[in-house]
Amino acid sequence: MQLALSAEDAEFRDEMREFFTTKIPQEIRDIVRDRGELSREQFVQSMQILNEHGLAVPNWPTEWGGQDWTPLRRHIWHEELQRAYVPQPLAFNASMIGPVIAQFGSQEMKERFLPKTANLDIWWSQGFSEPDAGSDLASLKTRAVRDGDEYVVNGQKTWTTLGQYGDWIFTLVRTNPEVKKQAGISMLLIDMRSEGVEVRPIELIDGGHEVNEVWFTDVRVPAENLVGEENRAWDYAKFLLGNERVGVAPVGATKRNLAQAKEWAASVSVGDGTLLDDPLVSTRIVELENELLALELTALRVVANSADGKPHPASSVLKLKGSELQQAVTELIVDIAGPASLASGAGDDSDLPLWTRRATPTYLNFRKASIYGGSNEVQRQIIARTILGL
Repeated sequence: MQLALSAEDAEFRDEMREFFTTKIPQEIRDIVRDRGELSREQFVQSMQILNEHGLAVPNWPTEWGGQDWTPLRRHIWHEELQRAYVPQPLAFNASMIGPVIAQFGSQEMKERFLPKTANLDIWWSQGFSEPDAGSDLASLKTRAVRDGDEYVVNGQKTWTTLGQYGDWIFTLVRTNPEVKKQAGISMLLIDMRSEGVEVRPIELIDGGHEVNEVWFTDVRVPAENLVGEENRAWDYAKFLLGNERVGVAPVGATKRNLAQAKEWAASVSVGDGTLLDDPLVSTRIVELENELLALELTALRVVANSADGKPHPASSVLKLKGSELQQAVTELIVDIAGPASLASGAGDDSDLPLWTRRATPTYLNFRKASIYGGSNEVQRQIIARTILGL
């Protein structure tokens, strides 16, 4: 079963496919294909090429670089970008703080930040989670106390992805500790070069440095860097997380990874055939393909019904199932690699194929998918409350 496209949408898909496979440098796409680690400069180069052609932030208002596309065309753009191994536009910029500023920021703030955000002239970091406030985000303790024309910020954020590259950080802070916890939160934009900001690396189980702790010690932030109104940021955070949950179910990338898994299974000899001929393996692959099709249809429905700053409740279904399928595909690849998947420490001089050596680190890294953006347990609670009415 395939989604039927009109002639116009099929032409649009072909245009996107040609652009992504010819304009983004091959060396960047090869790194994504091989599950390697992009440098900061490669991230920036890719997003700036997209922005130059109006393809970096199509979900934004058109006055700030967005495209007046149908939900289907946005889906096609996203699918073809991932299919071509093009790095996703940096989510912190394109899907998180950019839409928040466009929706809730002052005109001055929009003019100051949105062009640089779309072009990745500013690399944004996300300052939400804390050691005791992850899935229960409203329990955050980082304080911001008003002092004249400034806020003084003290506290700690954790799991700050790619924070080592960050120029600015959009940060949830508690500005009123005397009210219900959701009602006393504000959002500040903080220059990470400010005195009192310290970024400390966290080494992950796969050996990579992807996330960080960020400490704030008497950091002075101009009051003009307050997004929207004081003590209203819980609404802004929900808006942002709704966009994030759509983005963390990358249908195209998961389909692409599953297609690679089929190729790799066909390269592993078993008896007179290959691992792809094994009925258990082939059944597993077909089941995943069917579930991905259902996920794709859900993604289209979520995008089509998210409006007026209120993400569709089904975004939680998308996040939940999308993360499960991401993990299922990485687990399948480990199983296809077999004993070779244990060679994650082998260097480039190894006789083992690169994909087998990266199978286990990728599997371990994607354990995070069911936690970030609101853990899957929290998503089930949201689904029960907002969709099922339980």
